[in-house]
Amino acid sequence: MLFASKEKGQGLVEYAVILSLVALIVIAVVRLMGPRIGETYSSISSSLP
Repeated sequence: MLFASKEKGQGLVEYAVILSLVALIVIAVVRLMGPRIGETYSSISSSLP
């Protein structure tokens, strides 16, 4: 139990690294798929009466 506080800090750093990697992946996917998603929404909205 003497080293429990160090493990908590390390866990937070690991979560921050994972969160930043997920954020980078989401940004990359949105940048790549953004135009296609926009075209899809445009075609759907233009087909509605």
